[in-house]
Amino acid sequence: MLTGEIIAAIEAVAPRSWQEDWDNTGLQVGTPRTECTGVLVCVDVTPEVVDEAIARKCNLIVSHHPLIFKGLKSLTGRTPVEAAVMNAIAAGVCVYSNHTALDNAPGGVSYTMARMLGARVLRALSPMKPKWYKLSVMVPVSAADSVRMAMFDAGAGAIAPGGKYDCCSFNVNGEGTFEALPGANPFVGKIGELHTEAEVKVEVLVPYPALSRVLDNLRQTHPYECPAYELLQPLNPDPAIGLGVTAVLDEPLRPVQLIERVREAFGAKVARCSDYRRAMAGDTLISRVAMCGGSGGEFIGDAVAAGAQAYITGDVRYHDFVDRQNDILIIDIGHYETEECTKDIFYKIITQKFANFAVYRSQAGTNPVQYL
Repeated sequence: MLTGEIIAAIEAVAPRSWQEDWDNTGLQVGTPRTECTGVLVCVDVTPEVVDEAIARKCNLIVSHHPLIFKGLKSLTGRTPVEAAVMNAIAAGVCVYSNHTALDNAPGGVSYTMARMLGARVLRALSPMKPKWYKLSVMVPVSAADSVRMAMFDAGAGAIAPGGKYDCCSFNVNGEGTFEALPGANPFVGKIGELHTEAEVKVEVLVPYPALSRVLDNLRQTHPYECPAYELLQPLNPDPAIGLGVTAVLDEPLRPVQLIERVREAFGAKVARCSDYRRAMAGDTLISRVAMCGGSGGEFIGDAVAAGAQAYITGDVRYHDFVDRQNDILIIDIGHYETEECTKDIFYKIITQKFANFAVYRSQAGTNPVQYL
């Protein structure tokens, strides 16, 4: 069994392409060609978790949060991250992380939260935004090569970013017509005369991060005073892919009952809640809820817009409570508490694919936040 086979099983459920642009899902330490002796699953990789993996004879750690998130400028053991990386390398332990790809995946973190709470998922709370555009531009035949290459140089034309093909385009020959009005400075044709020009329609795919650079290069290279181009943003092919979920409880609950069920389901010692009496009248029964694992405060507005009566997440800011206290019951049970379920998700994926393979849930990786 190779580490790459374990990774492939996880990414069949949560492909790396589903991660957010700022994330670092993927293999952090080691190679996919390493023969795997066992897997330790955890939320965070710490030096203690690496020691646990070594003690259990596991040479692959699978974590939710990336071990390497910010760039490392040195490896001296000065920080827990540096120490974990150094210890893993020295012991031949590979580290793989699947973070927001698993958050976005149907059946991932928020879907698992809903199942733990006894709720039926309706859809993703914040469906994943498309990560690429289709750009079509009309160019005179004489300038088609230079405009096409300028767009490629800026990042357009990759069928799949990081894949094996680049400089990809589709080209159709045709005729364009225009009439330059007084004050114009046409590249071809005369003021006040209808002109017909042999043109090429060039179509390329553009990843979102490169869009502004590609458009700048297009405008600078295109010979026309006013280039004609069309930009299409495709729809998310699956609205189930995204951060958070909206769901319906298996039975309506009063606010205090829901808060208690949430605490029990996720093993939360405390729950930071908005004043439900401001958002609800009397003993209102709650049936429609939203939830998002990790730091989900930014999606409170999405939860309200989706008609949720309560929103369960972690790391909600004080001012979010202030601003939304009349709109929805907010239940903040902590970051770790909403994502500890990732250990069970990874464990299930691996053991269902590879029966009788050594997979362990970490006992050394615990909640870094203590409640006294």
